[in-house]
Amino acid sequence: MKFFSDAEKAALTAKLGIVDGDMIFFAAASWDKACAILGRVRLDAAQLLVKRGKLTIRHDDWKFLWVVDFPLMSYDEESGRYVATHHPFTSPVPEDLQYLDSDPKRVRGQHYDAVLNGMELGGGSIRIHQPALQRKVFEDVLKIPVDVVESRFGYMLKAFSYGAPPHGGIAFGLDRMCALLCGTTSIRDVIAFPKTQKGQCLMTQSPTPVTAKQLKELHIATVIPQIDKPAEKPAS
Repeated sequence: MKFFSDAEKAALTAKLGIVDGDMIFFAAASWDKACAILGRVRLDAAQLLVKRGKLTIRHDDWKFLWVVDFPLMSYDEESGRYVATHHPFTSPVPEDLQYLDSDPKRVRGQHYDAVLNGMELGGGSIRIHQPALQRKVFEDVLKIPVDVVESRFGYMLKAFSYGAPPHGGIAFGLDRMCALLCGTTSIRDVIAFPKTQKGQCLMTQSPTPVTAKQLKELHIATVIPQIDKPAEKPAS
């Protein structure tokens, strides 16, 4: 509070309706970082109140919402360039196209998330279908070299040049919905065939070694590469 003048303190008290016992949090950072930090503080504060018996969060009180108007681009300080917030094929909001050159962070993307009780149930987007706009995003905004764009995405840009309709969609996570219905915070508690970090299934023990007969039926030959050992140095 030592950084605020009496006039600023009075203005905050009037604006926020502050009374004794209230705690006000400030974050001095960029907008996206400040939101992430304060959002985490809010969640941690809620869990602390639950543990102290001062707040009850019902697991069967369903609160749905749509998250829209995402920024199309985010600035990566480490690489010193813009990166796609969702993916580089996301279509910009039409009225924000004028800012694509001058202020990419101001451009909103046509991507969206469905959220239930703070958990993302699904997400999707409307894709870019105009070849000129897609190339501009690749080369001018994301700064992907022209030869890389051509080698990785040339086939798509060529296909778009023949005419592609506007397209998009959304994908929902059934496991996440089941986790919420069961009152758990992890899909591992409800997923039918959970895998370990090594990609193994504990129930079926897959993947398992294949037999020579199976390899023969599939016309697959396994070859063990020979690794040349470095020559030993003569003793000095």
